[in-house]
Amino acid sequence: MKTVKHTIALLALAVCAGAGAASAQPQGEPDGIPVTRMSRMRVFSDPQQFEQQSKLQYSQLLSEAQQKQALVPANHPQVLRLRAIAKRLIPYATRWNPEAARWQWEVNLLNSKQVNAFCMPGGRIAFFSGILTQLNLTDDEVAIVMGHEIGHALREHGRERAAKSEATNLVGKLAGAGLSAWLGVDPRLTGAATNAAAQLTVLHFSREEETEADMVGIDLAARAGYDPRAGIALWEKMGAVSQGQGQPLPFLSTHPSGDSRIAEMNKNMALVLPVYARAKGVNPNALPAYRTSAVATR
Repeated sequence: MKTVKHTIALLALAVCAGAGAASAQPQGEPDGIPVTRMSRMRVFSDPQQFEQQSKLQYSQLLSEAQQKQALVPANHPQVLRLRAIAKRLIPYATRWNPEAARWQWEVNLLNSKQVNAFCMPGGRIAFFSGILTQLNLTDDEVAIVMGHEIGHALREHGRERAAKSEATNLVGKLAGAGLSAWLGVDPRLTGAATNAAAQLTVLHFSREEETEADMVGIDLAARAGYDPRAGIALWEKMGAVSQGQGQPLPFLSTHPSGDSRIAEMNKNMALVLPVYARAKGVNPNALPAYRTSAVATR
């Protein structure tokens, strides 16, 4: 009974969390992407433990990279570039999470062909050189990527995902047991079905997190004076590079498809373009068209 009550409480809290996330909390300036409440599911994971784990993992990653001579030196032009962009984005991070004011921000570059970047809890950022070279990113596009990754950390998606995963797995097990008893069949059969449903729920949460991080990213970029339209160019480049490579259907992917991300950004562009124009000191109607650079050819 205790387990059932605990599960019901988790489900109720998850519903409340979803409702809370849908309602905007006016904070700071009235324009830009509205800041919403973070999921209440986060309370089921320890923030200090998450930050300590991420700090340790980040340190280990840098140590291993240094041993393999894959940690790009601090005086390298690309490292200086990344840190300069971060310096412009970071002051606006507290709009999305006040705790960011105490974070010990770090930005490093790893020499790897991977098209990837991340930001761990506490503001520990890493870029892989592949994302810069293969996509031939402009500064605006780097700001979009960095803002997106910072967005995951600011909205504490790691803590949220861990709590949701635990809850959905527990619900799957209980639902499987209840269904097998009602149908009078082998619990392993119903368990497989309910576990699959639980995993799809987790995937859905992940897609929501990716969309939120996209919105945080274009908002941070615009406030820092980087063109939010670079987000559209970025995903067009991603599509060009990944063309011909098999990808899972958007419904089964933890990431929204490139087309859906572009559509979502376009839908919200009217909110962030005035912010960008103000940062640049120009009239929104006078903004020139965004210009990108061609992707690198092999």
